[in-house]
Amino acid sequence: MARRLGLGATAVLRALAGGHRYGFDIMEATGLSSGSIYPALDKLEAEGLATATWEDEAIARAEKRPSRKYFEITPAGRERLAVALDQYAFLTGTNDGGKS
Repeated sequence: MARRLGLGATAVLRALAGGHRYGFDIMEATGLSSGSIYPALDKLEAEGLATATWEDEAIARAEKRPSRKYFEITPAGRERLAVALDQYAFLTGTNDGGKS
């Protein structure tokens, strides 16, 4: 059985599922700091829940900025996210306080 995802990792996976693909964008989507985002992304990548690729340096150069590392959620990541969102129902607003 896979270990339970922490709240931060769940928030990062949810951001990836929503189309946020690079660090600063994920920070804005989650409200988490870079000190939380990047370790979570490293763990998610190591567990096969996310993949990463570097953008073409020519694009970054043309935009006069450093290259970005883009992340994407994997099918396994989507499955784990669904389980985690059940565990953290308050993230989706589906928690009915035990009334069901």
